[in-house]
Amino acid sequence: MKITFENPDKVNGLMTLTVEESDYKENVEKTLKDYRKKANLPGFRPGQVPMGLIKRQYGNAVKVDEINKVLGQEIYKYVNDNKIQMLGEPLPSEKQVEVDIEGPAPYTFVFDIAVAPEFTLELSSKDKIDYYTINPSDETVDQQVKMYASRQGHYEKPETYQDNDILKGDLRELDENGETKEGGITVESASMLPNYIKVEEQKALFNGVKLGDVITFNPRKAYPESDVEVSSLLKITKEEAKDITSDFSYQITEISRFVPATVDQQLFDEVFGEGTVKDEKEFREKIAESLKAQFAVDSDYKFLLDVRKYCEDKVGTLTFPEALLKRVMENNNKDKEADYVEKNFDLSIKELAWHLMKEQLVEANNVKIDDNDIKEAAKEAARAQFAQYGMSNVPDEYLENYANDMLKKKEYVDNLVDRSIDRKLTEALKTVVKLNNKDVSLEEFNEMMRG
Repeated sequence: MKITFENPDKVNGLMTLTVEESDYKENVEKTLKDYRKKANLPGFRPGQVPMGLIKRQYGNAVKVDEINKVLGQEIYKYVNDNKIQMLGEPLPSEKQVEVDIEGPAPYTFVFDIAVAPEFTLELSSKDKIDYYTINPSDETVDQQVKMYASRQGHYEKPETYQDNDILKGDLRELDENGETKEGGITVESASMLPNYIKVEEQKALFNGVKLGDVITFNPRKAYPESDVEVSSLLKITKEEAKDITSDFSYQITEISRFVPATVDQQLFDEVFGEGTVKDEKEFREKIAESLKAQFAVDSDYKFLLDVRKYCEDKVGTLTFPEALLKRVMENNNKDKEADYVEKNFDLSIKELAWHLMKEQLVEANNVKIDDNDIKEAAKEAARAQFAQYGMSNVPDEYLENYANDMLKKKEYVDNLVDRSIDRKLTEALKTVVKLNNKDVSLEEFNEMMRG
């Protein structure tokens, strides 16, 4: 097979392949022989169908299939052997002339190939990049202490209502005389949170009420703009709720008050394990230490974002074969709406440029990952997930099981591979560039990220 490759502007490649009969003949004959062995045509014993008949029936289809296979193999072999950084898949060129596949070889095929722009990216100690260390403030630790106390809290059953208590009671619709309406709406053990009533006049009716008290209030006046609230309270449809204007009696049968856990040894043991923390000072220090470890992940993420911006500025604008890449993108997104490529092309090019830069950084810093790295990334993701729910002392076996479940799903694995590479690359680059270390509070860091 003869192959030529033209790439005059360095990014738009044109590959021409001339296929000779010897490139596919042997495989075509082998496939047709296999067809003959399996052919079952009327008038012939199995395996005894004349080869001429097999060729007339299947010959051209088999030839096309084998030519396509050899084209694919030779394109990728040429690309690899000649170290061409191809972007996407090769596409049939607009310069392709019609091929008469039923005629004799040779056949000529022409493909357009998008080639990555040439550039060199190197980072060293001469490159200075900010690195932000997030220090948890006393206020942040206070919030975490409150969260732990809240998670380990419990409900009490007081006699008198206070703000934020939950009430249970029997609701009965009243008539114009203030009497229980015959055939009216009745709801037993209806739950209410008076603190969420929108109108102060109606909310004030519940102030200081006691177990067994009966009050009169009006759901429509309490929730004037919400049929959903009225329908939920009265167990009716939203359509029925639109017509409700009656007063209701509400006899209180239960008061529930949430009480956060006391910040004591029991809470310390539940959060960090028995005997790990001895007093509140150690508890706060342990929380700060745990937060700092969580924040380090955010610091590394911000650092890699800053590395990306630094590299983009250092490399400058790269020239891509835009028309060809749009064709590639259209070919890969045939199921999307017509303007999908135009809407997403600029962002795709930006991400592609960073991908190429990151490839050079990964290779230059000898970053390699294995199954253990991917497993560790899964456990880190699990750890972060549990931390969001205030669970900082999760046994390793739970993390292991959670990670194993993630690794069974391809959509997670691809993401974890990327995370593993990013994590290793981040650690490597922190030792390569000069870090401009800056201490910030969580609030300052979040403000930066919002910016």
